[in-house]
Amino acid sequence: MQLDKFLIYESSTLREALSRIELNQCGIVFSMDVAGRVTGVATDGDIRRELLGGRTLDESIAHCVNANFISERPETPREVLLKKLDHRIRVIPILDGERRLVGVVSRDHLPVMVEEAVYARSRAPVRISFGGGGSDLTHFFSVQNGAVVNSTISLYSHAVMRVRRDKKINIYSLDLNDTFHADNLEHALQANDRFGLIRALLQSVQPEFGFDIYLHSDFPVNSGLGGSAVVLAAILGCFNQFRRDRWDQYELAELAFQAERLHLGVAGGWQDQYATVFGGFNFIEFNMEQNVVHPLRIHSDVLHELEESLILCDTGIAHDSGNIHEDQRHHMGQQAIWDQVKTNVDLSYQIRNQLLRGRLLEFGQSLHKAWMLKREFSSKISNSHLDRIYEGACANGAVGGKLLGAGGGGFFLFYALPFRKHKLIKHLQSVNLRVQPFRFESEGLRSWTVRERSNHMEIES
Repeated sequence: MQLDKFLIYESSTLREALSRIELNQCGIVFSMDVAGRVTGVATDGDIRRELLGGRTLDESIAHCVNANFISERPETPREVLLKKLDHRIRVIPILDGERRLVGVVSRDHLPVMVEEAVYARSRAPVRISFGGGGSDLTHFFSVQNGAVVNSTISLYSHAVMRVRRDKKINIYSLDLNDTFHADNLEHALQANDRFGLIRALLQSVQPEFGFDIYLHSDFPVNSGLGGSAVVLAAILGCFNQFRRDRWDQYELAELAFQAERLHLGVAGGWQDQYATVFGGFNFIEFNMEQNVVHPLRIHSDVLHELEESLILCDTGIAHDSGNIHEDQRHHMGQQAIWDQVKTNVDLSYQIRNQLLRGRLLEFGQSLHKAWMLKREFSSKISNSHLDRIYEGACANGAVGGKLLGAGGGGFFLFYALPFRKHKLIKHLQSVNLRVQPFRFESEGLRSWTVRERSNHMEIES
């Protein structure tokens, strides 16, 4: 909108005022002094009444200017402007602190708000797995269909990202207690440091902008809870907020897999990526044509009872899932190991049905069977120390359980009988193991954007 079409000097004539009104087509002009300050308002109706009263077109506009008029400041909320326009006001001048005209709003011209700077937040939950482990490896389901049952829980990776005006990339990780800085994407991809997982994701995503990202998780590194996939999902959630054509859930999971398995070269399966992105209880089937995530509709009473019956226990031992999966791949050539993975797939179907039917004692017993099978996949999955932890738990109230993730360390999950749960917790604590509280999480990856000005820029400035 051209503001000069609305402005005339106080010394201007009625003729000049009508000429301005003809130009702006809004039926109004604003008078100003020699310093450019708006001093009054005159409408076409005001001028018409003066002419009918005997004034001529060559007389001064000062005779019909109204110095008592409504104006607003640039920061006035749209809501207030809308209400005033709806209350018999046709045109509102927008004046700055020195009363100079900086805008005009009317019923026909109320500009859409300019896009402001935003930042993106996301969080992705970890998963606990119940059955089917090993069958989500491509070298298995390329020949034999795989299937797993898992659920997400209330432990998360968190990310917050803002886009920069330059190409610089800055990563701040509380998990690694380290930071990463690069001048651009090419520089970032050439680095050689502890941020290999995130660089692998950047290689998959190829962002065209610089950014700052801050990362932290509610769980330790190498926990067996699918943490690498969870961190990648949280970062992808932020990137997705800055896309017009957003990735869907399957595409997000595939990008996370691509980064960790293909670009970084860490061996492993597919279930972690789908679990954290989709969230909730899922039965996931794998074959070379497509992977399909089936949400499980488990009755709320069953979920509450299961939640109260499970104990998550941190062994305090970090594990290397990549090495374990490589060893498992090597042993998969043995027919006996192959048959055990197939049996584990059959067991995952049984576990799915037990959850849907609410047969939780059978579920606990199936966890034991799943762990007995999994221990045979690789000599690196368990050891004498982990075996003692499991045997001690079973002797103190656990019906069954399993080590989560690839094995070798991380978290044990135990199913406890209702009136023996206290005994089991006391036993675990007596051998210096930490029990981790949790709840089931029905949502998967969640991401959103926030206006910077509304949340922190005022404080920072």
